[in-house]
Amino acid sequence: MIAAVLYGKEDLRLEQIATPRAEEGELVVRVGAALTCGTDLKVYRRGYHAMMLKPPIPFGHEVAGTVAEVGPGVANFRPGDRVVALNSAPCDRCFFCLRGQQNLCEDLLFNNGAYAEYIRIPARIVEKNTLLIPDGVPFEHAALTEPLACVVRGLEETAATPGDTMVIIGAGPIGLMFMHVAQLAGMKVIAVVKRDDQVATAKLFGASQVVQTTAVENVVAATRALTGEGRGADSVIEAVATPTTWEWAVDMVRKGGVVNLFGGPPSGTRVQFDTNRLHYGDITLKASFHHTPSTCRTAFELITSGRFHCAEAITDRVRLDQVPELFSRMLTRKGGSRDIKTAVFPEGESQ
Repeated sequence: MIAAVLYGKEDLRLEQIATPRAEEGELVVRVGAALTCGTDLKVYRRGYHAMMLKPPIPFGHEVAGTVAEVGPGVANFRPGDRVVALNSAPCDRCFFCLRGQQNLCEDLLFNNGAYAEYIRIPARIVEKNTLLIPDGVPFEHAALTEPLACVVRGLEETAATPGDTMVIIGAGPIGLMFMHVAQLAGMKVIAVVKRDDQVATAKLFGASQVVQTTAVENVVAATRALTGEGRGADSVIEAVATPTTWEWAVDMVRKGGVVNLFGGPPSGTRVQFDTNRLHYGDITLKASFHHTPSTCRTAFELITSGRFHCAEAITDRVRLDQVPELFSRMLTRKGGSRDIKTAVFPEGESQ
């Protein structure tokens, strides 16, 4: 079969490799659609990911498709089933799993290889994190489950309630998903974005007000001015992953509010916070990572119910043989002005 294999920094190659076979408890899925992801772009730029993969390795992790082969011992799936298989599954036995923190599992099993004609799904993911796609839901929509599950967990961890004011910094795919899920949950969303095209996109995904960083003198002051009596937002989600935006997030939240530092800067990055503001403002800092089986199912329900704007999140479509060129282009943003997610179709756009 043909697969995109990551060999190192900005080194992604299309290769002919062996088609996987399903062993005990496993599935082999014929890929219907795979999606690009900011994490994949980060890994492509750096050449590795300490937790998720070590090159050379088949690349990509947001995927949906059709079961092609069922391994011995699998009872809940059969050939022809349309499924979305998440990129990881916890052990449910370690210290963290037993404390309800499955995203921090000491033996978190990851799976990669979405940019290919077929992908093998390990037994643990088959058991815990593979879901049947209802008829009528396109593969590319179902493949949004993984990133949306991370966003759902981030929103849950922030503990915002309907009617709250939430600031979301960043209008990449994750920031936009946060805006839409927060709006669906009844929050007033203020988006902080950079580019001209992101203003309209933020509003499309649920922001009632938008601050464009390049159009104001003081981003923090302009954002706080949109909150009740200028006191700051009830919660702030940081989805850019720079020291500056982490610091903005703390300065934008009200006393007693919650900041979720969702974006992950490179290892070794340092930031500076006003300790007086943190302490006397009784501000809670959170940092959400990854997803759990529960948030995967919540995200899947949002998608399959039609409540989430799936179609708006897919802004480009390519063939499998275009993937290396696509990632090279993504490095320099030479695609369209409103790039969110690109869907990769190994066999053309079919359901």
